[in-house]
Amino acid sequence: MAVKKHKTSNHVTSDGYSYLTKRLLVGKAKRAGVAAANDAMTVMGFVVTVKDGWVVKQYANGNTEQLQEI
Repeated sequence: MAVKKHKTSNHVTSDGYSYLTKRLLVGKAKRAGVAAANDAMTVMGFVVTVKDGWVVKQYANGNTEQLQEI
């Protein structure tokens, strides 16, 4: 069975150092936020977030509860 090699970054300077771009940073931050929200949903059963100017509590079953308007 062939093992897939992890793709390395194309963002390397001429002297071999990697650099961070805004696109990479934003992408990693979004993925980390989604993973954290999924973990919180699993552990607590709900997450508190902001949606359309309201602080809302979103439950694992899909229900949302508006807590406070911003």
